[in-house]
Amino acid sequence: MTEVIVESLTDAALDTLKLVPLLFVIYVLIEVLEVKLGNRMGRIMERAGKAGPVLGALLGVIPQCGFSVVGSALYSQRLVTIGTLFAIFIATSDEAIPILLSDPAAAGALLPLILTKLVCAIVVGYALDLVFHRRNRAVFEHEQALEQGHDEPGHHHETALAEKGCCGHEPAGHDEHERLTARTVLLHPLVHTLKIALFILVVSFAIALAFALVGQDVIAGWLSDKEALQPVIAALVGLIPNCAASVAITQFYVDGVITFGAAIAGLSASGGLGLLVLLQEDHRHREVVAIVVGLFAVSVVIGLVVQALGIAG
Repeated sequence: MTEVIVESLTDAALDTLKLVPLLFVIYVLIEVLEVKLGNRMGRIMERAGKAGPVLGALLGVIPQCGFSVVGSALYSQRLVTIGTLFAIFIATSDEAIPILLSDPAAAGALLPLILTKLVCAIVVGYALDLVFHRRNRAVFEHEQALEQGHDEPGHHHETALAEKGCCGHEPAGHDEHERLTARTVLLHPLVHTLKIALFILVVSFAIALAFALVGQDVIAGWLSDKEALQPVIAALVGLIPNCAASVAITQFYVDGVITFGAAIAGLSASGGLGLLVLLQEDHRHREVVAIVVGLFAVSVVIGLVVQALGIAG
């Protein structure tokens, strides 16, 4: 037993170490992007109007941990529509994109993943805005006020744009005067890389140990029999408000434990800390619960449709 554990841990550690250098480079690039974009992302969303779901989906694709947080904060103040919020959540993949980019064997799944989630995010976003068009009226009236050069009382944009992202990191260039320094460009990417590498190590070790103890063929057979349930289970995991959820889902897909459809379902439900911020900032608790349940249901349906259509990464 001890030999199996040591061998599984060694294999997982070697696989993780191979990813670390490229992960660090990717997170440095993301950090530069966050500083360059700054608060403009939030302001763009406030003025998006009926283009909100498209812009929300496009910005949600950007692999950084803060935008789902910003989107939740903006929605809690009714500065973006429900369709825009869902588009952001569904398009967001949290840590999936950096992990896939850092693994040459899995990089081929990146484009299908992004395109599938992007299309689904836009379709769901506009469908919800069509259904709840009356409730979106306040958002559009606020945007008209902004265009006319004045704002409505009661909105605190600085609060909406100052929520923390994962690892306690400020999202997307929260400080307008933030500059690119060695500290901003290297420190957070290094810390983030080490934390994500730790998550990958734990998940990879668990998978390797399970394969060694139970048998890869046995696990693969069981999952194959339960393929219809995979999107449900993955979506439940995706709702966990932590970047570890997207790491686990992505690693399970890379290792062949779950299908591409299940990975899509899990990552569509995975908005990082966005759901947590929504629960904290929005005091309409019944509505928040409905949003969480709705996001779960939509993610499962998306995953099942992807599986039924035979879309593969």
